[in-house]
Amino acid sequence: MNLSKAVVVFALVAGVALVGWTWLGSGRKAPVGAGSVPGTAGLLRPDDAALVAKGREIYAKACANCHGANLEGQAGWRTSRGLAPAHDESGHTWHHPDTLLLRIVREGTVQMGGTMPAFKGLLTEEEMLAVMSFIKSRWPRRIREAHDAINARAANGSG
Repeated sequence: MNLSKAVVVFALVAGVALVGWTWLGSGRKAPVGAGSVPGTAGLLRPDDAALVAKGREIYAKACANCHGANLEGQAGWRTSRGLAPAHDESGHTWHHPDTLLLRIVREGTVQMGGTMPAFKGLLTEEEMLAVMSFIKSRWPRRIREAHDAINARAANGSG
């Protein structure tokens, strides 16, 4: 990779990190009653069979066209910012707390230079959480546990 490409990649990564930090540091709290389970740090319920089934149906209709029927993302997503990333364990979805993921689904990424549309007005927040719970239900246990730790750090203001 030549220097100019490295600078562009660094700038993109720094920009995404800044946006994530800004969203997380904005003082906004997770929606109350939006599916959170008492005693857990996150909003998602990957062990709720009914919610996961609902999320699977919505994902197939609203998300699979871009993110893949098996959460694999579009071919080349790792090297092209304009392609939909994987939501399986090979992707970066699980590296973000639920509150940020919900915000991305709700508001999209167009305002950050991405291509994902906003789903606010198209899906209810409950439907968004169902889709995200379905996605998390497909991750291996070790990835789910790592994601739970990310949620816990975010809830404590340290991540």
